[in-house]
Amino acid sequence: LFANSLGTDCRLWGEVVPALSADYRVVLYDQRGHGMSENAPGPYRIEMLADDALALADHLKLEKFTFVGLSIGGLIAQAVALQAPERLSALVICDSAARIGNAEGWNARIEAVRANGLASIADAVMQRWFTPTFRAANRLELAGWMQMLLSTPSDGYAAACAALRDADYTEALGRITAPTLVVCGADDQSTPPGLVQETAHRIPGARFEIIENCGHLPPAEQPQALTALLVRHLKEHSHV
Repeated sequence: LFANSLGTDCRLWGEVVPALSADYRVVLYDQRGHGMSENAPGPYRIEMLADDALALADHLKLEKFTFVGLSIGGLIAQAVALQAPERLSALVICDSAARIGNAEGWNARIEAVRANGLASIADAVMQRWFTPTFRAANRLELAGWMQMLLSTPSDGYAAACAALRDADYTEALGRITAPTLVVCGADDQSTPPGLVQETAHRIPGARFEIIENCGHLPPAEQPQALTALLVRHLKEHSHV
């Protein structure tokens, strides 16, 4: 079960799915306020988004599953692991942390998006998502990611920002029992490797991996490297 990041939708995982779908049931979904899911009124909380994921798992009759989340999806993954540990066979946290950013930064972003729309922050977001090398060499693909961001409802984006602003699982991570892989792009500016590694160290038995030449979105920028790590973790811990 894959959870997308802030400002993306389930297409984020498109390059990862083919290598997994032959051996595993792969479920992609859009979190509320993103993609084709309901743009429910905000603000949101991470616990609410975790409840959404668990309700989807119930609907699909997934008694036990691996949860993979990136950025805000990684916070949802932490919440799912804490709220329903018996449901997880494995956990993967990508480019995320127990706490991301600070209230001042998130409030400023919420205000900017509400006042001027996502277009007002889109260029800055692309710079945080991708390395300069990727942006220079993949302009057509970059335009597609830009369009994905801009198609996100502004109020849904702002509501998710509020969830990020208020989330802090620092003291709870020691209670996570699922076998956990924590991954981060070496050049991630949104959740730098040091921050992500600190999160990994707080989760008992977690393995931390860095993906070189990669920013905040490994499934987009380095899908083969991420897929290799996922396949290894799934083979070790997951149910088909």
